[in-house]
Amino acid sequence: MRTDAFALRHIGPRETDLNLMLKTIGVDSLDQLIHETIPSDIRLKSELQLDEPMTEFEYLNHIQELGSKNKVFKSYIGLGYHPAAIPAVIQRNIFENPGWYTAYTPYQAEIAQGRLEAILNYQTTIIELTGMEIANASLLDEGTAAAEAMALLFDVRTRDQKKNNVNKLFVSEEILPQTLSVLQTRATPKGIEIVVGNHETFDFSTDFFAAVLQYPGKFGQVTDYTGFITKAHATEIKVAVAADLLSLAKLTPPGEMGADVVVGTSQRFGIPMGYGGPHAAFFATKEEHKRSMPGRIIGVTIDANGNRALRMALGTREQHIKREKATSNICTAQVLLAVMAGMYAVYHGPKGLKYIANKVHASAVTLAEALNKLGVYQTNSAFFDTLLVKADAAKVKAIAEKNEVNFFYVDNETISISLNETTSLTDLNQILSIFAEALGKSNVQINEFANETMVPKNLERTSSFLQHDVFNNHHSESQLMRYIKKLERKDLSLNHSMISLGSCTMKLNAAAEMLPLSMANWNSIHPFAPIEQAEGYQIMLKKLEQQLNVVTGFAGTTLQPNSGAQGEYAGLMTIRAYHLSRGDHHRNVCLIPSSAHGTNPASAAMAGMEIIVTKTTPEGNIDVEDLRARAIEYKDRLSALMVTYPSTHGVFESSIIEITNLIHENGGLVYMDGANMNAQVGLTNPATIGADVCHLNLHKTFAIPHGGGGPGVGPICVNEKLVPFLPTNPIIPTGGNQAISAISAAPYGSALVCLISYGYISMLGSEGVTNATKYAILNANYMKARLEAHYPILYSGEMGRAAHEMILDCRAFKQQGIEVTDIAKRLMDYGFHAPTVSFPVAGTLMIEPTESEDVAELDRFCDAMIAIRKEIEVANADDHNTVLHNAPHTLAMLTTDVWNFPYTREQAAFPLEYIAENKFWPSVRRVDDAYGDRNLVCSCAPIEAYM
Repeated sequence: MRTDAFALRHIGPRETDLNLMLKTIGVDSLDQLIHETIPSDIRLKSELQLDEPMTEFEYLNHIQELGSKNKVFKSYIGLGYHPAAIPAVIQRNIFENPGWYTAYTPYQAEIAQGRLEAILNYQTTIIELTGMEIANASLLDEGTAAAEAMALLFDVRTRDQKKNNVNKLFVSEEILPQTLSVLQTRATPKGIEIVVGNHETFDFSTDFFAAVLQYPGKFGQVTDYTGFITKAHATEIKVAVAADLLSLAKLTPPGEMGADVVVGTSQRFGIPMGYGGPHAAFFATKEEHKRSMPGRIIGVTIDANGNRALRMALGTREQHIKREKATSNICTAQVLLAVMAGMYAVYHGPKGLKYIANKVHASAVTLAEALNKLGVYQTNSAFFDTLLVKADAAKVKAIAEKNEVNFFYVDNETISISLNETTSLTDLNQILSIFAEALGKSNVQINEFANETMVPKNLERTSSFLQHDVFNNHHSESQLMRYIKKLERKDLSLNHSMISLGSCTMKLNAAAEMLPLSMANWNSIHPFAPIEQAEGYQIMLKKLEQQLNVVTGFAGTTLQPNSGAQGEYAGLMTIRAYHLSRGDHHRNVCLIPSSAHGTNPASAAMAGMEIIVTKTTPEGNIDVEDLRARAIEYKDRLSALMVTYPSTHGVFESSIIEITNLIHENGGLVYMDGANMNAQVGLTNPATIGADVCHLNLHKTFAIPHGGGGPGVGPICVNEKLVPFLPTNPIIPTGGNQAISAISAAPYGSALVCLISYGYISMLGSEGVTNATKYAILNANYMKARLEAHYPILYSGEMGRAAHEMILDCRAFKQQGIEVTDIAKRLMDYGFHAPTVSFPVAGTLMIEPTESEDVAELDRFCDAMIAIRKEIEVANADDHNTVLHNAPHTLAMLTTDVWNFPYTREQAAFPLEYIAENKFWPSVRRVDDAYGDRNLVCSCAPIEAYM
């Protein structure tokens, strides 16, 4: 056994298991299975041209050496990104803890109560600091959150505004430049006209439906927007404010000024800059807009015993259900980062947050006074943390960089300096010495922080916040450590058992891939630092782009989209730009099969396309004749086809090349959804099947952890004709020579977690990534062979094989009174998270085991499913007091004196022998979603409220 081969550690089944698995499936070799699964005409003819694989030891040495090429300067650049002090107790117990970073989105609430509570804390933090009524469970970054605010306010226009096509959005010139770029990208296809200007001279014309303001402004000016918002509301103009979260511990919150939406980033709450991300954005609004609000909302409800429980609320708002009628395509959030930010608020509490905000402000005031003595004057009439000073920028920059300090240089004579939580008196004296040298003057020494304030009385916060017990009881490390552990014990993650979600690819997130994220020379770089200071990042990111080009067969990649749904949107926007560049303004029809993921039609609608849904056959494949008819019918307007391959039904459709040729013959391009790329890598690829662009879910196929619902990364890979249109960034140029404007706020999206995928590919190499695909297909077909005698398998390929996932049809069990949800909840008693429920077909379970699971774990899951099948057999439609209907069973149920169930405690909690040695206890009984939606509560409340 090669102990240094990473593939051996990543891939679950041992070589000794192979014969048993192949025999169970009914094939002689792994190659025969692959031949029977993937059509021969799309198989790759040669191995992927990737570097030789590194061992874990070699990779960690390599990444440290590469990281040493990054220069970690003191950063005072600001623009929405600031150095933050990450509490070690949060770094060690959440950020570096697989109990938190390997969890899935909390769709199965009964085994996600810990994470749900942590996100509820986050929502409470956002609601109270912003002064708003409701907040969601995080978005992707500040720029895209502002774009979501624009979309919401466009959606909730008055009837008259919609009738008169009122489509102008005022954006303050104080907006962050990257946010403006994202707004421009999102506005164009929706027919929104952006007008950038000075809020003081805005005329409040009825041509406008909304305004977006920045608080404080991009270079630090703090403004009272109360009068602006009052005037705006008088002419039915709604107002969104992009706010600095930390400043709201000191400044009057936008909600108290009358804002309709408040957005921003929670990066300052203990999250590293990470060259741009991942960071949890926040989105808060008024309760009247809750049905139009994007993203997930965590709400309070009750369980079957009437006890308090949490779950995701108002699901019918989301794009999976609303599809092309959705106002957003949000799928991935930034849950892990939201959990960290929420814990930062728990750890520091209201007094601690005020202390930090006051210290940051004192740093800025102290520096301003000292610069004044040097004759350097700052121009902001009021500020929180950022000074705008007049000086010779070139002279200052040369001296600052010599001293390893970064400011933001607005123009030749204007410099912006943003102070932060980590700024010390030593740092302030260093800044002073830089300016003194530039001016040729004697230095001024600072010995203490100033007591003055540059916040006007009317803008000082007077309202209290975070008075709930949770924010006032965990201020020692032992208290917080135990609180984090208490929540972790309520959550089932990959460190307990396999999570076999179809289409979601919950594979191993190897420790060697994760370790570099904690290294300071990777996580402490500002995304707008001069590019020569980020040489290690530039080498790594370019190499990852090349690796993804090789895997997909394409010519170019952008890493900017920071979720799969954003990747969908980015891919469609490059297709749109390509058609526009050829004068084909009329090409706006997007064909989407009816089996497509819900984000597909939502993304196409956001890209301004007209959606035509095409049929699928009874076997679950694309109906080629219907597609042909639609392609010909719309050939003069055809823009794109969105196709998932292998299909959402877990099948490699043999007609794929015929399908892609058909689209090209009729003037369209092919977008391939990369959700199922785990069945392609090394065996086929999007270029070979005839696609023009695909997105990849790095949080699925390429091993970035799901983190309880995010971070996600959704880069797009494109062929040569689309390379010129890859997106740029207004501060650090990226993309092609005809680049579309920004998709996300940071130039390279969530750059820090790209290290994980870079490590995954670098340590596996060509043979390793190909074997990962083969074993994913092997594991799926092994489970299929074990389960098909007990459950109907809905679809399979022409030779009876599944791709990397399969669908179990549970609809017939309704005759016995059993719904697919009952099976999902009962699996919790067996120690497993349910597979994907009722997608893509209602009443089914979609199972994807991934290559990371060994045979023993596959068998445990199959044994559980077979045991549940036997429980279904004895059920009848008239009896709802069964072990299935009452699942999951909690420890509280099992330990009560009274047991009024027609089965034993052992049957309830320990139905199979293996469970006893590693029992996972759901912390609540089955949750009542309807009750929670009728009685919507999305923030913490004193415990008395639930007694």
